[in-house]
Formats: sequence, C-alpha cells, structure tokens
Amino acid sequence: MPSIDINCDLGEGYGIYSFGQDREIIGLITSASIACGFHAGGPEQMCETVNLCLQYGVAIGAHPGYPDLQGFGRREIAYSLSEIKNMIIYQVGALAAIAGSLGGRVEYIKPHGALYNTAAVDSLTASAVLEAAAGLGGLPLMVPAGSVIARLAGDQGMIVIREGFADRNYNDDGTLVGRTGGNAIIDSPAKAAAQVVMMARERKITSAGGKKIDLHVDSVCVHGDNSGAVAALKEIRKALAENNITVVKASKVLGD
Repeated sequence: MPSIDINCDLGEGYGIYSFGQDREIIGLITSASIACGFHAGGPEQMCETVNLCLQYGVAIGAHPGYPDLQGFGRREIAYSLSEIKNMIIYQVGALAAIAGSLGGRVEYIKPHGALYNTAAVDSLTASAVLEAAAGLGGLPLMVPAGSVIARLAGDQGMIVIREGFADRNYNDDGTLVGRTGGNAIIDSPAKAAAQVVMMARERKITSAGGKKIDLHVDSVCVHGDNSGAVAALKEIRKALAENNITVVKASKVLGD
C-alpha cells in the first residue's frame, strides 16, 4: 500500500506577530518544519510549535534559512560556504535545545526559501548544507526530489527525504515554477489533492506545460502561510484516504 508524509512550514511568526494557521494545520500533518529565527520565528514561536508537535505526535523538523527577515528568506543573497554551514548549525542548534528542553528532538533539516532553492541546483551551496547536517549528527535532509543536493546527499550515504509540493506548479524539467511568474501557486484544493495522489501512487506529476514527468517523493509540502492551506490539507487527506494511501511520518515512508 503506498504511503506518504505530509509536512508544513510552521512557526513562521516573529515577536508578537503570528502568521499562518498553525493550530488548525497541526492535526492534518505528520511533519512540521519549524522556522528557527533567521527568516522568521523566535524562541516563543519555536517553543509553542514544538509543544504542538509533541501534543499531536508530529515529527519536529528544523527549517533554517538566510538571515533575511525583511525578505522572509526568499531573496538570493551571497554568503560564503562557511557562513552557510555555520548559520544552519546555529539555527538548528537553537531549535534542538528548545525541543530537548520540552522532551522532544529534531528529526530532520529542511532548508528554507532561497537557501533551499539554491542548494537544489548549486553543488557548492549543497555541500555547505551537507557539512552542516553532518556536523549535527547526520540528521536526515528534506530536500527537493531529483535535485543536486538530493543526489549528493545520497552519494555520501546521508538519509534523504525527497520532497514534492502540493500547492506549487512544476516546470517540464521537474523544477518549481518561479514565484515571480503568474503560474507558480496551485490555489485549487482539488487540484492540489490530485497532484499529491499522483505523486504517491504513480511517482509522477503533470507539469505546468502538460507533460507527465517522474517525481519520486517521500514527503509532500503544503505551505502554511498560504490562506488556503487548511482547505487544501483537508482535501488532500480526503483524497488520500479514498485512494487507500496511508499518511505516516517520513521515517516510516523511508522504512517501507
């Protein structure tokens, strides 16, 4: 029976400001990628989100990004490889300390925004992310399916959680349609659900250009900062159940 993990980026408020729909989302997912303070989040948000994960049995993931609060970590900024490695270790270390103090642990690392996208295609940036993960005890990496970083991590014997997106369109080459274009986001819950079912059952997707392409994923992401996230997640869970696809943590998907 096919299975898949559902993850969402959570804890992306800052200070007194709260964004997203974390409390409504948490019961619909199996893994949460938690902002670690550089693109969003902070000690209170991290603590609150970890507690939600522990309450609902959701895997705790670290979501480190570039130090870019104004740009929400989505702007490409030039950093040295040493800076990238150390900023990841710094952020994951903070979340790990908070999770440990509450009786939990960080189970994986998922880079955020521009860092995620650059590591997907650039081997040097990917190597810095891999060095950081290795320095953190070899934590599994949640990265784009079919990406440069996924291949390099696999070559180094690291645990890779291959990720796809429910609410994003894909180009014919398997990369995500850029957010600066007009066709990046899938707004329809039904369309998002159909994309996830295809990923789980066929290990394929239909690109924005209408081409059916291979995409082998272990986990599918719904962006928590999208206003339609809850509706999309409910439709996805319904469609998966109707197609006899089980929803489990990524660690169990990888163990199948």
